Amino acid sequence: MSRRRDARIPLPLLTGRRASVTCRYRCGDQCSHQPPNPTTNAYFGDIVQQVIDRRSLLKAGAVVTVTGAATAGGLTSAAAAPPARPGRPGNGLDFTPVEPNTEDAVVVPEGYQQKIVLRWGDPILPDVPEFDFDAQTPEAQERQFGYNNDFCAVLPLDNRGDRALMVNNHEYTTEEFLFRGYDEDNPTEQQVRIAWAAHGMSVVGLDLGDNPPRVVRDDEHNRRITLHTEFELRGPAAGSDLLTTPADSEGRRSLGTMNNCAGGVTPWGTVLSGEENFHFYFANADQVSDPTTRERLARYGLEGGASERKWERFEARWDLTRHVNEPNRFGWIVEVDPYDPQSTPVKRTALGRLKHEGANLHVTRDKRVVAYMGDDERFEYLYKFVADKRMKPGRSAHARRHNRTLLDEGTLYVARLTGDSADEIDGSGSLPSDGEFDGVGEWIPLAHNDESFVDGMSAEEVYVFTRLAADNAGATKMDRPEDVEPHPHTGRVYAALTNNGDRGTEGEAPADEANPRNANKHGQVLELDDDHTGTRFTWRLLLVCGDPEDPSTYYGGFDKSQVSPITCPDNVTFDRHGNLWISTDSSAALGFNDGLYAVPLEGDERGHVQQFLSVPRGAEACGPVLRDDFTLVSAQHPGEVDGADADNPASNWPDRGDSRPRPSVVAVWK
Repeated sequence: MSRRRDARIPLPLLTGRRASVTCRYRCGDQCSHQPPNPTTNAYFGDIVQQVIDRRSLLKAGAVVTVTGAATAGGLTSAAAAPPARPGRPGNGLDFTPVEPNTEDAVVVPEGYQQKIVLRWGDPILPDVPEFDFDAQTPEAQERQFGYNNDFCAVLPLDNRGDRALMVNNHEYTTEEFLFRGYDEDNPTEQQVRIAWAAHGMSVVGLDLGDNPPRVVRDDEHNRRITLHTEFELRGPAAGSDLLTTPADSEGRRSLGTMNNCAGGVTPWGTVLSGEENFHFYFANADQVSDPTTRERLARYGLEGGASERKWERFEARWDLTRHVNEPNRFGWIVEVDPYDPQSTPVKRTALGRLKHEGANLHVTRDKRVVAYMGDDERFEYLYKFVADKRMKPGRSAHARRHNRTLLDEGTLYVARLTGDSADEIDGSGSLPSDGEFDGVGEWIPLAHNDESFVDGMSAEEVYVFTRLAADNAGATKMDRPEDVEPHPHTGRVYAALTNNGDRGTEGEAPADEANPRNANKHGQVLELDDDHTGTRFTWRLLLVCGDPEDPSTYYGGFDKSQVSPITCPDNVTFDRHGNLWISTDSSAALGFNDGLYAVPLEGDERGHVQQFLSVPRGAEACGPVLRDDFTLVSAQHPGEVDGADADNPASNWPDRGDSRPRPSVVAVWK
């Protein structure tokens, strides 16, 4: 389905929210609870502004990513840009933007086609029955595509470009939509085991010979990773007493991965996946007696008695009175080798434990590897990791073995930001007198291998309780840092800050220049010019999202009458032309479906947001993959609207008729 956007439709302001059922099953409805960050770190207005020559911050010289050859330059003032013009053909954005809408369909521009690549429940291994909503089994789900696909990556499999591997995260399950007649107080063991199998990740072969790509069900690389797949704990915290359990006295092996959100692809051909909202899967935090342990649990949001899904009734590790360290084995960056289906996935403790949205890498000219990460919760922080060793070029077995150790050793940092116009920020979103939201920042070291830089915390404690270490370091509280990704040509780093309705409320941090609005329902996109291996950076806001007619919004200095409205940025990626692409989560804040948007970053088109597609009713747009021949988008949790469930569906996408909605990967091509 395609629709032409002839005129921008009027939009309501500050209305709507994500469906409460999604909030419950994805994150334990964390936004209805007090934010777990109780610190009183200095706000922008409290920090004494220093006179800093920005040019001195970048004297380390130009850097490039592994895929680009352009040097990183200074930030260009959007306020000084020439008058705005409509997008031009040839910059990769020669499409007519779609209108914001509430249709139960994927809506694409005129001249584009779409097709489902893979649905929840589709077999990805041989000898698996076709999906039957009313005849689900754990054994089948372990060999079928998992639920609520999020991050998506496509990696080459041959030199001709005819074959590839697709890797997908399966973030969480919404049991009310998985099963008819679901009783949330009394789930059956069969339902619980199906949900365990529906979490995790999938690796599937793709035939790229024709558009759209086709799944190769019998590809030897195909694999499901579930909540019972064995993982290896690597890095400086591996073997710590903080990671041991009755099932693993060594603290070096764990079972499964869950709440996998965004991710990234490494230059050596592995996939990084972020474990995010693990906290509410565990029961009986209120029965933990040790005060230090209770404080640590609370900082990650673990509280209360029975869990949402009641898994503790069927497996002891979900009960904190029996396995108090089990939550410490989640919240890591996971590394998976899709080329070796027999390999053991790894949890990278050197990158810290938080509610990881994902991790994305930059490689400097001298082959130093830097990982950028966000902790996706209100008032949490931005992080980076700088590896000690240098990457070996090439894809030989020797180079890959070496490069798969790069994330074991290095320095973990957290960000502190200072604004240039701190005294002008009043929470209204008004643009400062210098014409932009901008400033400088520093990366505060938390730990390097076995050495802690945080008073009162050992290195092991820094890695396992990274949030507490960042609190002590005085990091800047941000508005839900989600996907953080370096540009493949310029090296600049872009961070999606989704929203924060508690900003500026009583007892919480007020607005500052990087988070300039109180009760921030629409989020912003942050741009960093970082020296990567050093500790200094400059920053500015590229977008302050929301209805363009709202004076608190900012579109990089571009004429707001010409842009597509965008809210709640979540995932980011780039096309080969250098444009930024943003997928959204919770566009209900503006009264329409989520979607995928393109934004030029340079010249007089900078900030010209254009909506490329929208996803079905109740769905979230995730995991975009941008290629010249096709685009992939993950339509997560379609039909998840309040009042609906498997017995009363609000969507029948993608199969239509009287079918139940199924999260799916969609291919779009011209």
